[in-house]
Amino acid sequence: MRPPHSLPVFYEFGAPTSWRSIDFISDLHLAATLPRTFDAWAAHLLHTPADAVFILGDLFEAWVGDDSRTLPFERQCVEVLAEAASRRQLAFMAGNRDFLLGAAALDACGVMALPDPTVLVAWGQRVLLTHGDALCVDDASYQAFRAETRSEAWRHRFLTRPLAERLRIAAGYRHASEMRQADDPLPARYSDLDSATAVAWMHAAGTAEMVHGHTHRPGSESLAPGYKRHVLSDWELDTAAPRAEVLRLSRDGFRRVPPAVALQRG
Repeated sequence: MRPPHSLPVFYEFGAPTSWRSIDFISDLHLAATLPRTFDAWAAHLLHTPADAVFILGDLFEAWVGDDSRTLPFERQCVEVLAEAASRRQLAFMAGNRDFLLGAAALDACGVMALPDPTVLVAWGQRVLLTHGDALCVDDASYQAFRAETRSEAWRHRFLTRPLAERLRIAAGYRHASEMRQADDPLPARYSDLDSATAVAWMHAAGTAEMVHGHTHRPGSESLAPGYKRHVLSDWELDTAAPRAEVLRLSRDGFRRVPPAVALQRG
């Protein structure tokens, strides 16, 4: 039997009673080379009818520090976030690709930071929110890498490097990842979370439902009697088989909807 893992601290966020719905998205992996995905993301943030959009990690393919927000593509993303945040609540939870997105960038565009994990309390429901990578406990090499890169010492060493050097390092990581995944079918290339650990988190947090990304296996399923997970879709609109989906929560429960589109001016 798997040895028990220590439980995290569960931050709680209470949704205002005036809200009618909340959108959840993750794993967009935004990059300058993916213009259709960027356009769909921007249109959704600006035109969704939801009162809030919670981004549960991997918004960016890579984020090497908040000083990168002055680069052309990153500046464009920050401008979209700032405009959307002036219309509705935006919240961001770090993923494995953008865990270096920090307070300076979020504060600059008015986006609320969400700790991982967070318990959302809305319309009498308690929902556990997490990016999901911390629950993929079978991937020992990744968990070791994750622990190292989340340390203050590693962050300090990396962020004190020149921006150009950090960008080269990130590009090297992406190339190595692409080489490893080249021959692997989707979704086998992505680790899945450990159900027992996930249920232990949910039990400790007092939640019957969980929303997460990371695994690129969109869908909803029972993990154990009384415990259900909702896996967010990744967004890939610059490929031959495009897909994008939003998970929306209201007082009536969860439903999956297509991204909003830009309003047409007549």
